[in-house]
Amino acid sequence: MKVTEHIEKAKGETLFSFEIIPPQKGKSIQELYDNIDPLMEFKPPFIDVTTSREEYIYVDKGNGLLDKKLTRMRPGTLGICASIKHKYQVDTVPHLLCGGFTQEETEYMLVDCHYLGINNVMALRGDAMKDEQSFVPKVGGNNYAVDLVAQINQLNHGKYLHDVMDIDNKADFCIGVAGYPEKHLEAPSLQTDLKRLKEKVDAGADYIVTQMFFDNSKFFEFVKKAREMGITVPIIPGIKPIAVQKHLQILPQIFRIDLPEDLINAVEKCKNNAEIRQVGIEWAIQQSIELKAAGVPVLHYYSMGKSENIRQIASKVF
Repeated sequence: MKVTEHIEKAKGETLFSFEIIPPQKGKSIQELYDNIDPLMEFKPPFIDVTTSREEYIYVDKGNGLLDKKLTRMRPGTLGICASIKHKYQVDTVPHLLCGGFTQEETEYMLVDCHYLGINNVMALRGDAMKDEQSFVPKVGGNNYAVDLVAQINQLNHGKYLHDVMDIDNKADFCIGVAGYPEKHLEAPSLQTDLKRLKEKVDAGADYIVTQMFFDNSKFFEFVKKAREMGITVPIIPGIKPIAVQKHLQILPQIFRIDLPEDLINAVEKCKNNAEIRQVGIEWAIQQSIELKAAGVPVLHYYSMGKSENIRQIASKVF
């Protein structure tokens, strides 16, 4: 079932969903299952599975020489989606990236999704590689998320990259895209960022999931401005609980978001990670309760591979 169909079926009730990260190459999938199991009691209608782009590693060639190699440290997004769908009987949403993938590689992924009965995808541009000052698409790849959305939408109309005769089985993907309540870090203004978001919706996006935020007023203002812009698709808030001290520095640095002073002060008063984790849980609970009361369609949690704090939050909200 499509994400939008789950939302319609809920008839105004706020749904619970979460996002997981594939295990590193060579690691067992069992740890992933162990973190999903405690969250199934909250009946998520869908689970997102992230995708990682290529990374550089250096292989010792001997004599002090290093060979620079491209690799993917967290492959298996599609396999994990299929495994979760089979094991838990729940819909999955694989993430698709512009960065690191050609349009043909993207098309192959979409065709495989279609064969497996996976009809939800999240279309993202992705980040620049660590040694790049700005995002550079792979040769033959999509430049922006709007281009990726357009490619997926073309498949929904039976149009492939190369002429294919006798198209009798069109895809029917429900397309999610990212929204940024505090604007994308590269956007010159929130209004400009909203224009880019409207372009993604006009290209075929069916729903929006926001980047994490810690001040609900920024989400509500973002939704208001998006609606004024003419964006009518469901907007799902993304929630991440603070878990360690370094999140105070890392999250604003990576995602260009502001943390409320009350949250900063509460974390700084903590004596250990256990106390910080509890502060993060309590803050996310209050965020979630307010958002649910406002009638958001789904509360989407960024689990980052761990589930206990998400379980504690959900137990107070759902």
